[in-house]
Amino acid sequence: MDEEVIPTLRVADAEAAVAWYAGFAKQWEHRFEPGFPAFVEVARGGVRLFLSEHTGDARPDTLVYLRVRDVDAVAAEFGVQPEDAPWAREIELRDPDGNRLRIGTPAS
Repeated sequence: MDEEVIPTLRVADAEAAVAWYAGFAKQWEHRFEPGFPAFVEVARGGVRLFLSEHTGDARPDTLVYLRVRDVDAVAAEFGVQPEDAPWAREIELRDPDGNRLRIGTPAS
């Protein structure tokens, strides 16, 4: 097993959040019982996020930095233009729950 970090983001509606995370595939969903809050994993290659409807798991308006091989592909999926910074080519997105994702491909 590889060691990794998986950020948890608070979402109000996991189903709507999964739909918004275009390019990420839903891996699994857990609920303790029907009608209880959902806890979901989405992934894109080696990048994974947990999306949680549980109120104590995370705070809204979190910022997560994701390093990807091709930020231009991600930008195209979300209809935004990447910007070049000295350290990376990046985009910043805000999901429907206010969580911020800064996504970048490191500069050569």
